[in-house]
Amino acid sequence: MTHKTNNSPTPVADQPGRCPPVRVKLWRADAFVAQTHPPDGDRKNWWNRLNAALGTVSSDFVNASLLQIQAAARSPFGIISQTAMNAALAMVAAAAPKDEIEAALVIQMACTHTAAMALLAKMDAGFGSERRIVAFGSTAARLMKAYAMQMEALRRSRNGGHQYVHVEHIHVNNGGQAIVGNVSRQDKM
Repeated sequence: MTHKTNNSPTPVADQPGRCPPVRVKLWRADAFVAQTHPPDGDRKNWWNRLNAALGTVSSDFVNASLLQIQAAARSPFGIISQTAMNAALAMVAAAAPKDEIEAALVIQMACTHTAAMALLAKMDAGFGSERRIVAFGSTAARLMKAYAMQMEALRRSRNGGHQYVHVEHIHVNNGGQAIVGNVSRQDKM
């Protein structure tokens, strides 16, 4: 019995209408630039799914994006984590970018998240002095703030940045009481 990764776009059982994200397999994780390939060997279907996940029809954009994700998924020891790459691709696919601009922002978000989590993992006492641990924590906090700002930028990009503010003036005379909010009255019978 062989175990083969299923990379076909079939819906996820507990999430109707959602397909599993596209995945990559690395030829050599210790190379400076790992060569990615489809986990199941179906190159054409895999490439089409990568294009769809990144919201593009540009092969160059897909290649550049994979290299950027590889750089973020690299450990300090030079090994590229296939798991981290696939997790980043899953984040990109979940955001469903509609074009290269959105995809670039979503890739930044995935890379920022990966970097923040790597720094949080290093906050263990085994990685050095208290000063170094504080530096890791501070940098991780800045990265998480950057991630939140990137998320807000994506939201504004998609929604046009419009805000709706409804202002009402209420006058309450001396001795009066006011309630602010939506109020519904239910009479007791």
